[in-house]
Amino acid sequence: MSFLFGKKKTPAELLRENKRMLDKSIREIERERQNLQTQEKKLIAEIKKTAKQGQMSAVKVMAKDLIRTRHQITKFYGLKSQLQGVSLRIQTLKSTQAMADAMKGVTKAMSQMNKQLNLPALQKIMREFELQNEKMEFTSELIDDAFEEAFEGDEEEEETEELVSQVLDEIGIDLDQQLVRAPANSTAAPVETSAPGRVAQPTGASGDDAGIDSDLQARLDNLRRL
Repeated sequence: MSFLFGKKKTPAELLRENKRMLDKSIREIERERQNLQTQEKKLIAEIKKTAKQGQMSAVKVMAKDLIRTRHQITKFYGLKSQLQGVSLRIQTLKSTQAMADAMKGVTKAMSQMNKQLNLPALQKIMREFELQNEKMEFTSELIDDAFEEAFEGDEEEEETEELVSQVLDEIGIDLDQQLVRAPANSTAAPVETSAPGRVAQPTGASGDDAGIDSDLQARLDNLRRL
C-alpha cells in the first residue's frame, strides 16, 4: 500500500516537518502581536483625542476595546512562549536522533575493524620490534666502547703531560731550560796547565753545576715514577 500513499517518512523527516510547522506558527503569532500593538497605540491616541472633545461615553467604549487588545497581546506572548518550548523539545529530539545514528555508525565501524584485526600477527610484530630494538641498543653500546678504547691511550698521555707540567710549575722548574743546560754543565771543566806534576782540580763552579744536574735528574726520576 506504500505505493498508493507515498513513501513512509522517517522519524528525522517527521521531526523536521513538525519543527517547520511550529516555526511558521511562531512567526504568524509574532506578526499578529505586532499588529495588535500598533492598534493599541492608535486606540490610546484616539482615546486622548476623544477625551479632549468631552465625549466620555465614546472614551469608555474605546477603553474597553483597549483592555481587550492588551489581553490579546498578553495571550499571544504566552502562545509564542509555549510554541517555542515545543520547538526546542523537537530540536532536542532531533539532536538525540542524530547522535544515536552517529553512535550506530561508529559502533558498526569499530566492529568491522575488530574483525579485521589479527591479534596473533600484531603480537608477532611487537615481539620482532622488541628484538630489533634490543639488538640496536647492544650495537650502540659496542660502538661506544670501541670509541672509548680507541681514544683512551691518547687521553692518558695528554693527562700525563699536563700533570708533569703542573708539578714542574709548582716546584718552579722550567723543564726545557734545564734539559738544554744539562749537557753543557755535565762536561768536564778545562784543566789548568800549571806547574809540572800537579793535576788540575775541578773548579768550584763545576762542582756546583754537577750538584744541580744531579738534583734535576733526581726530580725527573721522581716525576716519571708518578
